[in-house]
Amino acid sequence: MGEAVRPCAAGDGVFSLSEPSPSRRAAQAVDALRHGWPLAIAGAPLLQPVETAFGEVTAGEMLISATRAATLKLANQREAAAPRQPVLLRGAETFDLPAALAIADPALDLTKPMKGPFKALALEWEEQAAAALELARIAGILPAFLVDPAGAGEAVHLEASDLDAFSQANTLRIASRAALPVDAAPDARIVAFRHPDDTREHVALVIGKERSDKPPLVRLHSECLTGDVLGSLKCDCGPQLDAALHAMAHEAKDGGWGVLLYMRQEGRGIGLINKLRAYRLQDQGFDTVDANTRLGLPDEARDFPTAARMLDLLGVRSIRLMTNNPAKVDALAAHGVKIDERVPHALPDNPHNARYLATKRDRAGHLLP
Repeated sequence: MGEAVRPCAAGDGVFSLSEPSPSRRAAQAVDALRHGWPLAIAGAPLLQPVETAFGEVTAGEMLISATRAATLKLANQREAAAPRQPVLLRGAETFDLPAALAIADPALDLTKPMKGPFKALALEWEEQAAAALELARIAGILPAFLVDPAGAGEAVHLEASDLDAFSQANTLRIASRAALPVDAAPDARIVAFRHPDDTREHVALVIGKERSDKPPLVRLHSECLTGDVLGSLKCDCGPQLDAALHAMAHEAKDGGWGVLLYMRQEGRGIGLINKLRAYRLQDQGFDTVDANTRLGLPDEARDFPTAARMLDLLGVRSIRLMTNNPAKVDALAAHGVKIDERVPHALPDNPHNARYLATKRDRAGHLLP
């Protein structure tokens, strides 16, 4: 028999089959939340997602966001003072799933207005709570949890710090390339990108001949099923996508080129279902920003590090960025993208999206007329 091989020491970077890597644990946690399974984050009580939970589950406490807590009249309490921070609350009665959902979803406030009284409690596991709310956003569900629930099933275990490993963009890789004739550019090419833990697959559409001496016209476009595919008039996403492709085709005819980054981050990163909840709140009179914050979600949650990584993998060193949003310029520049020029990309409004565009201008700082 040969000489015995010593076990790998801690820190060798090798994980046993019984010990998943941090990024894998975070990926499993996102999957668990979509299925309604509880999370066991080290240092925190068991957390059951309110929206997707099932069965006879009850709890004496809930975890929600500070912006949602403000709607529930907790804004004057210390733990609810910081926007988008986690808040632990207790009610006069035990929370079952219907009662918890009515607390978590502001779109139900008009049909179920009677709530409370509630009390914000001291939160001694804030890092874990913040990680849970962020995992809920990534999963596309409401950022609300039953705390230490009775009747919960088997939990997925992770550390709060696992989220950092999951969010790293440097593991993104090019998965495939192909020719993709499109209406604006019959000679376009598509490049698909894949992350080992994140199931969202981003793509880039390259129009014109790639050249190192001329920066491409680039548009970072977040997926919008309602606007891009269904032709929704509530936003300007569909027309912006079409106009960007035609602008890049025009560049190609003049010897330039363009790159459209199509990012799988519906609703600027809050997910399709939450975007539709925000639409329902807009129908009740709230603007885009207030609708998102009432849901306990950020108005801006796009993944700029991944966009920067996509450009790097394509060999793009500097760009001319099509955007009306100076904050997008700053965000990409902060992640190493050299931006030679901001190219305006404003389109006419319509009666259905005029308020949406005005909110972009007045509250989000977009450079619009």
